Amino acid sequence: MDTKKVAKLFKALSNPNRLELYFKIAEMHESSFQTDCECFVSDIISSLNIGAPTISHHIKELVNADLISTEKKGKFLICRVNEELVEEVSKLLSLQHK
Repeated sequence: MDTKKVAKLFKALSNPNRLELYFKIAEMHESSFQTDCECFVSDIISSLNIGAPTISHHIKELVNADLISTEKKGKFLICRVNEELVEEVSKLLSLQHK
């Protein structure tokens, strides 16, 4: 993973509201595997104390950093965590020495 991509990723997560939003998306993404539901932005909005336009901006930033992907389903927006990137970052951050 190149340093520009890593810097972009960490910059996207440096905003406390955006980080909280990412954690909510990740939490709902995880539970969606167990309940066979999807992570709708409308559900996230109701659980955070942030306005919809601000959440929309933060979602764009997370998508731009490749942390999440979105999909329109009718009038609803669905968010998915980029699991491949999570795995890459996890490997990058693990400071295991051989």
